[in-house]
Amino acid sequence: MRDVVKVYRDEEISLNVLEGKSVAILGYGNQGRAWALNLKDSRIKVYVGLERRGSSWAKALEDGLDPLPTSEAVSKADIIAFLIPDMIHRDIWLKSVKPYMKEGADLVFAHAFTVYYKLVDIPPKSDVYMIAPKSPGELVRRSYLLGGGVPALVAVYQDASGKAFDKALAMAKAIGCARAGVIKTTFKEEVETDLFGEQVILVGGIVELIRASFETLVEAGYQPELAYFETINELKLIVDMIYERGLGGMLRAVSDTAKYGGLTVGKFIIDESVRERMRKVLEDVRSGKFAERWLEEYSRGMPTIVEGLKEIDNSVEDVVGGQLRELMAKGLRWGTHKD
Repeated sequence: MRDVVKVYRDEEISLNVLEGKSVAILGYGNQGRAWALNLKDSRIKVYVGLERRGSSWAKALEDGLDPLPTSEAVSKADIIAFLIPDMIHRDIWLKSVKPYMKEGADLVFAHAFTVYYKLVDIPPKSDVYMIAPKSPGELVRRSYLLGGGVPALVAVYQDASGKAFDKALAMAKAIGCARAGVIKTTFKEEVETDLFGEQVILVGGIVELIRASFETLVEAGYQPELAYFETINELKLIVDMIYERGLGGMLRAVSDTAKYGGLTVGKFIIDESVRERMRKVLEDVRSGKFAERWLEEYSRGMPTIVEGLKEIDNSVEDVVGGQLRELMAKGLRWGTHKD
């Protein structure tokens, strides 16, 4: 049996390694705002670096921060955190970071994509590490304000100072993640598992399984509203039970009929041929083929995403779902019998 993974917690991590250091947060979106405000509340000097004076600039000012042009924020900082979309890291690196950063400044990422697929050329004297909160930025901030935190992964890619891991842990503590717990990983493990999970289950597999099951019922003549409840609406209840109790706990909570049907038919739907395709997806991630396809897609204006969202927005399942959610939000009771 493998050893239980080490979880680093708030009380065993010191912020001393960050004493006197300033952090440039590049971007003020989902994670950027949460990191900037949490670091500030943890008494770390923060600069917010932005490429233009748009809505993010105004929001940072409203939040009591002083946004700066990216190059200026970078020039002042000892630690530079990339919290902008992966696809623009290389452009921002070449234009606004590399020419202005201090020699030996740390480079920090919330996802390993950029470094692992070598979209930036790492200076030899910089520590390079990652703090990857396992939640959206809004929850990172909200949990911090409530005195809690969300779990995070940390990893070191380059340890020029000999203190990179200590600084990664300290940053995780400063943004509140160590309150929940921090686990050590590698850039390779984080990016490969993250991309695989997004594609085969969290965003890709689950969406197609939902749509296929909904369409099977509708094509067989069942009402779209009933199909929606059975294949989409109730999914949240199941996922919530898995989150709270695990797979076994969920199975014990549903009816025996559901247990039997699930345990027998689930393996028929997700058979060895599906698992083999999952292995192919993982291989594309590990080889870099997916990254190449995605970067090429992004350079063309993301036509697959644009067309895919348009098609889903117009699908029966999304149209019917929108109507049902609107009705339920108004408090209508479905199936109420009136004498």
